[in-house]
Amino acid sequence: MALTEAEVLAGLAELVNDETGISADAVQMDKSFTDDLDIDSISMMTIVVNAEDKFGVKIPDEEVKNLITVADAVNFISSNQG
Repeated sequence: MALTEAEVLAGLAELVNDETGISADAVQMDKSFTDDLDIDSISMMTIVVNAEDKFGVKIPDEEVKNLITVADAVNFISSNQG
């Protein structure tokens, strides 16, 4: 069963927290991964790989550059769930 956007957001926030130590509460839909959360490209790739495992989706490398905000990632994961 597909997860809701809120469930995807919560799961993604947990992955960001595990990788970076950023509070899960700080991971909000309107936040930019680089500008607001200060996540570098190496951490972002780890988060992407972990998100693929957690949510059962494939996030192509060429798609990662389009995931600017948390909302971008949540929407991509939500619309590509099996």
